Amino acid sequence: MSHSPLIDASKLSPKQKASLLRILKRKQEIEKFGGHLYKIFPKEGPLSYDKYTRHMEFFRSGALYKERLFLAANRVGKTLAGAYEVACHATGVYPDWWEGRVFKSPTEWWVAGSTTVTTRDAPQKELLGMPNEIGSGMIAREYILKSTPKHGTANAVDEVWVRHVPTGGTSRIGFKTYDQKRRAFEGTAKHGIWFDEEPPNDVYNEALLRTMTTKGIIMSTLTPMQGLTDFIVQFQDTSSSYTEHEDK
Repeated sequence: MSHSPLIDASKLSPKQKASLLRILKRKQEIEKFGGHLYKIFPKEGPLSYDKYTRHMEFFRSGALYKERLFLAANRVGKTLAGAYEVACHATGVYPDWWEGRVFKSPTEWWVAGSTTVTTRDAPQKELLGMPNEIGSGMIAREYILKSTPKHGTANAVDEVWVRHVPTGGTSRIGFKTYDQKRRAFEGTAKHGIWFDEEPPNDVYNEALLRTMTTKGIIMSTLTPMQGLTDFIVQFQDTSSSYTEHEDK
């Protein structure tokens, strides 16, 4: 096993030290803002994608079903799974092992949670990173073209525009909350909607309408805090959730 020789900084000239410092800072930036999309679910190694059987099943089912539910306990990676898939569809960058739904052109998404604070602290954080550090999450900073703040809540994002790498086009992700009520989910068509935690029935039904013309998908990732609700029961019969699609 070979090792790189240690650098004795005391023997470097001021110019060499400045150059080394720039290299180290650049390395830190790449590590921080390079996008988690490239780091999790690797193809090989002790944490390789095939070890995450529930996550892979969730991703694969996207090729067959319009509506999906990832029902799991807290802290097992369900929000991470939702963020990973949205990042893939927004950037157009899919891993080699991907067997789920594929969009071949830029996409329009809504990501929604219960309140502005919970949406900021869970799905937004996974997708975009820590507050004031946009680009330290799932989507690399180099792919984030622009973001607009949501008024009234510090560090909450209203919309973000993302480079669709294969085409050079632009995808857009908007952040919504259930307390905005159903009317906030009216309007334009969407390729996908991700609900992090259980949505009200009227909001979910409106989401179905937003994805009809695009043959889009709806993902829900949640912990059953309210027990076996009608929303959860409907997913026991998956036959009604199948959809055919052909992306251009």
